[in-house]
Amino acid sequence: MKQILNHLFEHKSFNTQEAKAILTNITGGKYNTSQMAAFMTAYCMRSITVDELEGFRDAMLDLCLSPGLEQYDLIDLCGTGGDGKDTFNISTLASFVVAGAGYGVAKHGNYGVSSGCGSSNVMEFLGYKFSNDTSHLKKSVEEAGICFLHAPLFHPAMKNVGPIRKELGVKTFFNMLGPMVNPAKPKYQVVGVFSLELARIYAYLYQKSDKQYTILHALDGYDEISLTGSFKTFSNDGEYIYTLDQLGFDKIKPEQIGGGSSVEESAAIFMNVLEGKGTSEQNNVVLSNAALAIKTIHSGKSFADCYYEAEESLLSKRALVSFKTLLSIS
Repeated sequence: MKQILNHLFEHKSFNTQEAKAILTNITGGKYNTSQMAAFMTAYCMRSITVDELEGFRDAMLDLCLSPGLEQYDLIDLCGTGGDGKDTFNISTLASFVVAGAGYGVAKHGNYGVSSGCGSSNVMEFLGYKFSNDTSHLKKSVEEAGICFLHAPLFHPAMKNVGPIRKELGVKTFFNMLGPMVNPAKPKYQVVGVFSLELARIYAYLYQKSDKQYTILHALDGYDEISLTGSFKTFSNDGEYIYTLDQLGFDKIKPEQIGGGSSVEESAAIFMNVLEGKGTSEQNNVVLSNAALAIKTIHSGKSFADCYYEAEESLLSKRALVSFKTLLSIS
């Protein structure tokens, strides 16, 4: 590790195979906690390269457990986190809206590290019991339209890293990896990222994949559609900037999509939206993200048509039924 750290301190980068080997050794417990913390900290102070991110991703996918869902056409909606915005659980709610609209979803989630309440925090609080059992996950997809993949159950190699990330409490390159290492390897993916630079790196990597994807970055810093301003997407169809005027929305204030100061508050917002008690701002943000996911699956549809499809899922309570069905299965 000393050699690796000196390499970083000299502002040098690693190629794909070197990065893959480093992460394999980190997750294998080859280095002590101080060395791993130093390594993660060094990456907080520099930009990651395409080759490094590709190598880290490949190592994680090689080491993860398969949920055995290859027979399904699934989509994941997942953000990197690390945007420092502390919004409510928008992508998780949007996932249930997409499932309620009739699409299969493999939601990859974890406990919050750089945010107050990650998707796993709220799902666990609301009574969901995490599982990596294939038969359970298949039943979830077939009956609820969605399965929830709690990252630590599928990435056992991360057990050495998790406590350090929690102690650091800031975004690290593992935030960048999260959306890329869904163990179900879904056919479709919406990925929200916290910076335009990272969005371009993701776009380069996803161009080399066989996925249908949309990479999303709100130009005011959110890793999801926030409706606080314009947002940019990178997809199989190229780059595009969406403005609020184009979409027909008024600009909203950041505090209108805040996530609350505790898991309890976040869970209350979560259920309010699903039960039809959310504010118009909360609903519009969730539906916009769900609409983008539906558009990722059906690229020929307009954003407006996809939005109406999402809205019907939420207003008819099909999204709520999807959630309740998933809970009952667990």
